[in-house]
Amino acid sequence: MIATSSDDQLKVAVAQFTVAREPERNLESIDAFARDAAQDGAKLLVLPEGLIARDGDDDSFAAAHAQSITGPFVTGLRRISAKRHITLMGTVHIVPDARNMREDEGRPDNHRDAQPDNRVSNAFLVIREGDIIADYRKLHLYDAFAARESDVVRPGTQLPPIVDIDGWKIGVMTCYDVRFPETARSLAVRGADAIVVSAAWVRGDCKERHWRLLTAARAVENTCYVLACSEVSKRNIGCSRIIDPMGETMAEADDTQSGLITAVLDRNRLERVREVLPVLKNRRFADPQLRCY
Repeated sequence: MIATSSDDQLKVAVAQFTVAREPERNLESIDAFARDAAQDGAKLLVLPEGLIARDGDDDSFAAAHAQSITGPFVTGLRRISAKRHITLMGTVHIVPDARNMREDEGRPDNHRDAQPDNRVSNAFLVIREGDIIADYRKLHLYDAFAARESDVVRPGTQLPPIVDIDGWKIGVMTCYDVRFPETARSLAVRGADAIVVSAAWVRGDCKERHWRLLTAARAVENTCYVLACSEVSKRNIGCSRIIDPMGETMAEADDTQSGLITAVLDRNRLERVREVLPVLKNRRFADPQLRCY
């Protein structure tokens, strides 16, 4: 974990927008949001899932346009972070790299693939001052509601990380991860003050209700702030939101428009909630652990 100066408050921003087919257009949008967020005093900008390229209802388009982690899109994100002096969080699809090979080598023999796994990774990146300080590969792939993310994306093998931003411990998750309470609890028991969710939450029957319910539940059951960002498009719901540790909505976007929402995370609020609702101290279950995949 990389630490910076501590503060009782942290201003954060969440950018909801429609990811275009052209990576260059998406970098332009992200740069504009980063500029506005930084000018407003935000230290952190949360972005949606699958930032490189999307094409409406084509579920495979984002994965098909994966790049190297050293490629032009991630290089562009690093340049924006350095230029705007703001930490960026969001996911990109990454082609197989040396990390994938190391993960395969670390698996037991009976869990290794007989053939090379050429699927891409859905990588949640945390970029500060131009440096990638965290790279989380999505654990829970969206094989639900008739979708099959695992056909083109390989699952991660490590728990999501926690990074330090101005003394605040921020954990990360990606989209479908939010349906698995163990993911958020694993962050909370390791000290997370806030949890960031980068998503492309698909529209459908009850899906908006699920999004609101699950993001609020992850906040309340872990007494953490939750910053949840979803892409907004014909396919995905938007409805990005910032939630406090008691489940109160601090800021929220709608299901149609691109835009920026902001809030101030308050240390005193966090500590008061954890004093009156000490669920992390009162819990009887062991800390979550990953199964061998």
